[in-house]
Amino acid sequence: MVTTGLGPRRSAVLRLLVVAVALAAALIGGLGGAAPASAHAALTGSTPAQGSVVDHAPEQVTLTFSEGVAMGDDSIRVLDPQGKRVDRGKLRNLCSDSVVKYGAGLPPGLRDGTYTVSWQAVSADSHPVAGAFTFSVGAPSKTSAPVPQQKAGGGLVGALYGVARYLAYAGFVLLVGGAAFVVACRPAAALVRSVQRLVVQGWALLTGTTVAMLLLRTPYTGSGDLADVLDLGGLQQVLVTKPGAALVSRLLLLAAAALFVAVLFGTYARLQEPAGQPAEGSAPGEGDAAAGTKDADAAGETAVDPADLARQRRDLTFGLAFGGVIVGAGLASTWALAEHASTGLQPAVAMPVDVLHLLAVATWLGGLAALVVSLYWGPPVERTAVRRFSRIAFGSVLVLVATGVYQSWRQVGSWRALTDTTYGWLLLLKVALVVVLVGIAWVSRRWTGRLTEVRAAEDPAEVRASDSASSEGEVAQDAQVAESAEAAKDTAAEKDRETEKAAVGASATAGAAAASASPAASAPAAAASASTASTASASGPASAGATPAASSGKTPDEAADPARAAQLARQQAALRSARTKRQRDADPERLGLRRSVLAEASVAVVLLVVTTVLTATEPARTEEAVKATSGGRSTAANQPQVLSIPFDTGGPGGKGTARLDLDPGRSGSANALRLRISDPSGKAVDVPEVKVSFTQKAKKIGPLPITPKHVGKGHWRANGVQLPVPGQWQLSLLVRTSDIDQVTEIKNVKIG
Repeated sequence: MVTTGLGPRRSAVLRLLVVAVALAAALIGGLGGAAPASAHAALTGSTPAQGSVVDHAPEQVTLTFSEGVAMGDDSIRVLDPQGKRVDRGKLRNLCSDSVVKYGAGLPPGLRDGTYTVSWQAVSADSHPVAGAFTFSVGAPSKTSAPVPQQKAGGGLVGALYGVARYLAYAGFVLLVGGAAFVVACRPAAALVRSVQRLVVQGWALLTGTTVAMLLLRTPYTGSGDLADVLDLGGLQQVLVTKPGAALVSRLLLLAAAALFVAVLFGTYARLQEPAGQPAEGSAPGEGDAAAGTKDADAAGETAVDPADLARQRRDLTFGLAFGGVIVGAGLASTWALAEHASTGLQPAVAMPVDVLHLLAVATWLGGLAALVVSLYWGPPVERTAVRRFSRIAFGSVLVLVATGVYQSWRQVGSWRALTDTTYGWLLLLKVALVVVLVGIAWVSRRWTGRLTEVRAAEDPAEVRASDSASSEGEVAQDAQVAESAEAAKDTAAEKDRETEKAAVGASATAGAAAASASPAASAPAAAASASTASTASASGPASAGATPAASSGKTPDEAADPARAAQLARQQAALRSARTKRQRDADPERLGLRRSVLAEASVAVVLLVVTTVLTATEPARTEEAVKATSGGRSTAANQPQVLSIPFDTGGPGGKGTARLDLDPGRSGSANALRLRISDPSGKAVDVPEVKVSFTQKAKKIGPLPITPKHVGKGHWRANGVQLPVPGQWQLSLLVRTSDIDQVTEIKNVKIG
């Protein structure tokens, strides 16, 4: 394989790529770690509400979501204070129009106490969402079932699934973009081994990660246990879901992509190969042998018509382009059909736009990767190929801008959401990276405009002459190799002369012995022998020149020593490789282009990470809609406020705990305040007096006194509690246990 210099320049390449990968890993850790908590379907309400205390057991528990979810009979579980499941085990679909609501029935006669509701679902864009909350019947109990702490899609399984999603995007970009670069920009790259490896590795990466995601879907959306990847029953259930069907469709399309890659680097590559010239990357000596075999096979055949060859190339290029677009669009649609674009606002428009967006990303970034490996690990890239890619990349950027603006409007919805939501911040980061990438691309475009065309293949003698004139070092290296070859030839000739001398000496000894035996009879024979020897001596060089070694262009020493011939061939190949490297490095325009394109690729790695994290984050429009339905508060804040306040008045029976519930716990609406006083054993007790007040120090509001009404032993209640503004409020609770023993406890409570 023809290579460029891999000394300090390769070290610089590796350092830059390591920095890019390290930054990508930091983003995965910093941003991706929060992804499981960023569910795309949000719980907007429940009945009973979290932390509420109801007088009688409800007939059912209902959950309301911000968008469509997939749930089963085990998706909603209600547990009593001892942790025993008490719901009827049958999911109730209560959805109507745009309201997404599900419920679970409860049996009559539930005892008083605190009940735990645990729920889990898969949002319409394939991401799992889960949660848990508690409510009490009659009064809170001393014990309750534990609330699950791990987020849906979290843990080791969530991390593995997130990595697989990123690698799947990377494989898609390399496969589609690399193939597009070969077909549309540089057909000769089909012969470059580095480009071949890039595309094939992209296909293998996408295939492997798709299989991994298919196996991880069961634990990712369910138990979170990595051992469940081998659960065949769970896999069967995954296959009938929308994400499972999309992954299976992707595998089928990858089978078609394998055939496409085989034709691209098989038949198509052979059509691009110049006659009598080996493919880039062949081993030393293989090209000459292959050329000799081709010449021998074509001895009696008609040469290929150039017009017919051009027609074959044109037809195959059109077929590959058409088939590649179909396969690439199909692969992109497996994401569009199962993620953000498939749900929410205008899905019929959003899905085709998402396909165009993904194809534009792959064409730009994948083609950029192919250009990088071509510039660093391949023969010199033609100016026309670089300019062609530059035009295609510019068109891809235009498509990205158009589709990105639409997707941003669809997912964000308002300017304020860009700074008030996690999705908005990630989107701003992505836009900033795209701007940086376009800026570096502009620099690359300037280098492209200054490129000179790669010289056509020259005669070997002319190449040697030009190289010797331009580089004295290569002349010295060539002379050294030539001297080594001449020395080898001289050694072989010396050996041949010594052999001849030994043979002549032996012949002379034998002739002398024969002459002493019969002098008279040997005279004619000696004359004949001398005549024969002279004839043989005269014809020897001619016959030697007709040997197979001479006819094949090899020296006798090379014919006798194949290892020596292979060594010389390797030396010649190394010289050709070094000559190619010097030609490339001597061109400052191509050197500048290589550096700027490498910088583009490094930024593209980070951009792909941010894009992957963005697809795993709750859209800003959804988050804003949840806040709107909950009085401008986030989903986490849209819950009743429950405070447990220990107190000690210092007198007899002065120790206890006050539990205060403020429902729904938001400003601008009437809140219900419930207060329960219990002794250290948890038994409800009465006290002579309790008072409650709220103060907002930041805005100098209050104290606002609240006088709860005694409604039962140890229970007080106040309705219509109004808190005018959201923010941090200070709650003051006065408890008097006797005529002289009282205490005031202060707690902070956040009101939305």
